[in-house]
Amino acid sequence: MNDSHRIDLAAGLLRSGLGVMFIAHALLKVFVFTPAGTAQFFESLGLPGVLGYATIAAELGGGVMLLLGAYTRVVAFALVPVLIGATWAHIGNGWLFTAPKGGWEYPAFLTLAAVVVGLLGGGRYTIGALFGSDTRTLGGRLQRAA
Repeated sequence: MNDSHRIDLAAGLLRSGLGVMFIAHALLKVFVFTPAGTAQFFESLGLPGVLGYATIAAELGGGVMLLLGAYTRVVAFALVPVLIGATWAHIGNGWLFTAPKGGWEYPAFLTLAAVVVGLLGGGRYTIGALFGSDTRTLGGRLQRAA
């Protein structure tokens, strides 16, 4: 396996893991906290409740798109504000996840992971690569053509 294949495999694993995490958190908000409860939590932070619903939609839709590798770079960067918001929401709880109400290190790390996925692209093994929607793949095609 050459370096290019290892990078594509690593990008795909990171992208898929991030996608699964977003889907899991969206489903947690739907089935455990409920959409209305999520909206109430956002309101308790001083944010509009509608952002709770938007966050569920962004996490679920973005997670599926990351898992498939569709428009990976755009989706990963679009989800960064959601993760920054999650970091902000947990910043007062302390550093570690063992803190009451969870710490801020996990969403901060996920923010970094989303930025890395955005910079790397989805890799070779994606729906986006199959249809040419992944900018890394498209860029590679343009580079080879030149």
